[in-house]
Amino acid sequence: MTGPTLFEPFDVGGLALANRIVIAPMCQYSAVDGCMTDWHLIHLGQLSHSGAALLTIEATAVTPEGRITFSDVGLWDDACEAAMGRTIEGVRRWSPMPIAIQLAHAGRKASTDLPWLGGAQIALDAENGWQTEAPSPLAFGKDDAPPVALDASGLARIRDAFVAATVRAARLGIDAVQLHGAHGYLLHEFLSPLSNRREDDYGGSLENRMRFPLEVFDAVRAAFPADRPVTMRVSGTDWVEGGWDTAQTIAFAEALAARGCAAIHVSSGGLDPAQQIPTGPNYQVPLARAVKQAVDIPVIAVGLITDFEQAEAIVGTGDADLIALARTILYDPRWPWHAAAHLGATVHAPPQYLRCQPRRYRDLFES
Repeated sequence: MTGPTLFEPFDVGGLALANRIVIAPMCQYSAVDGCMTDWHLIHLGQLSHSGAALLTIEATAVTPEGRITFSDVGLWDDACEAAMGRTIEGVRRWSPMPIAIQLAHAGRKASTDLPWLGGAQIALDAENGWQTEAPSPLAFGKDDAPPVALDASGLARIRDAFVAATVRAARLGIDAVQLHGAHGYLLHEFLSPLSNRREDDYGGSLENRMRFPLEVFDAVRAAFPADRPVTMRVSGTDWVEGGWDTAQTIAFAEALAARGCAAIHVSSGGLDPAQQIPTGPNYQVPLARAVKQAVDIPVIAVGLITDFEQAEAIVGTGDADLIALARTILYDPRWPWHAAAHLGATVHAPPQYLRCQPRRYRDLFES
């Protein structure tokens, strides 16, 4: 009798994962001038004992202007690197879980207030506000200021910033890099015809709209150690007529795979306020399934995956190779423990916590 697929080991670009559960990047809006704080040590530290296979650091801005909010984490200078290094050192002292980082630029969705304060864009001339930049001078929301369209020097500057952050990530010993090409942020803005109205080599045709995200991927892949994986998170659709869709996502995934991308993490939406998302359990799994059928690299599914049998079915049937947890694992930081107990599998748990397990489950945990 074979065990559950959810708890089978898996390899992503040479990175050995203990099971098929990864922790998605989740912004905490708790940094100071891009620098991680004690909150990040507490947050990432607790998740590193969840029994998942991979911990992903939240969307990390490669420039100050690339932050979603003024309290986002960054990796653009020595101070940011030192603060992140302290956090990583604290996590790794007590957990063997591999650590990835999501590198990002928020594009036209930058310069916003904290989500729990409404999340509205902060004006350029107000405290904690700045000029946003994007492929085209099209604002995200009707009350937002238009971004500045990036010129050739701006594209080079941002591409170089992704590379510089990648070099810092490698120096910190981070195990994998994920590029954020989803949720309406800069790389996604280049991909979607709704936000990219350029008339140069970076706009118009699908090939042109993919050009800058692929250039960033190539530059990051070249800058990161060859034995560590670089992956991409994408929105499988904008959920808006005439926008980015599944067919274009597949073409992008194929281009990434040809360039050595180690995995594709398929989410959706975030590009346009007009989106109509049919939210419900597994609502994004068909997007992952479509990509999985077209490429030979690992595919990660995410979105309202909350039930143990549901997660097992996604990977067991081959809809995706791995599942990512975000809100689910915030709500229940021991979800992988509970899934292992339910499915009869084994996960790693720190010895300090073993006595909390019912005796009948103790043989399911490895200290």
